[in-house]
Amino acid sequence: MQTILITGATSGIGLECAIQLAPGTHLVLVGRDEARLQAASTRARAAGAARTDVLQADFASLASVRSLATTVRNRYDAIDILINNAGAVFASHTTTGDGYEATFAVNHLAPYLLTESVKPLLVSPESARIVITASTAHYRGNIDFDDLHYLRGYSTMKAYARSKLANVLYARSLAAELEQSRVTVNAVHPGMVATGIWNNAPWFAKPIVAAVKRVRMIPAADGAHRLTALATDPALKETTGGYFEDGELRLPSMEAQDPILGQRLREASDQLVGLHS
Repeated sequence: MQTILITGATSGIGLECAIQLAPGTHLVLVGRDEARLQAASTRARAAGAARTDVLQADFASLASVRSLATTVRNRYDAIDILINNAGAVFASHTTTGDGYEATFAVNHLAPYLLTESVKPLLVSPESARIVITASTAHYRGNIDFDDLHYLRGYSTMKAYARSKLANVLYARSLAAELEQSRVTVNAVHPGMVATGIWNNAPWFAKPIVAAVKRVRMIPAADGAHRLTALATDPALKETTGGYFEDGELRLPSMEAQDPILGQRLREASDQLVGLHS
């Protein structure tokens, strides 16, 4: 029985991933709210999950992510599939309790810390897959190591694009590191999906978001399918280091293809989350 860990599992793409992956599997569902976790667990069991566990964690807090990782390491012998899906956007410059820009912290630093912390559980199965929810927004992103937390020139979309570029850079760097193992790592843009992630968009953007949701955005279940395909499709079992968009392998941005930039980002991320220091 496969053990599948999904972050951001209480709504939107994460919840739909849980439902799609449920039949016959052991799901470990991660979210912030206990009541919503229990509701997600109920839906997953109704969809055929053999076992569901719920773990509460706030990805805006590195201490919470460390606690989550410790629980996972203590409770499970192996993870077969890790879906890093939790994410957020913020209308104005927001700082976490750790002192970091919140979009970068939630979308990159938290899943980075979790993945690095539970990595031994992923290399222990015969094979494992890591799927990271990225975005086409990464093409507009940049990494400024002198101002990673946008103390200057913040905008919602600039911060989001930076965090998504970090997702793709990390996926490619980790895939290269694990190339000799049977672990694959891929980043995926699930499409323009009608979820609640844009609820914190600036007030002036909300009418635009609402209109785009009605006209262009796809249901969460369709976006989730693009993640679950990477997690389960036998044809993709050896595909690693890829960036997928609209269900197809695409070249990411030039910055995302830079292994030196990816390594530098990992070194900076290690320092920020307190690993290998």
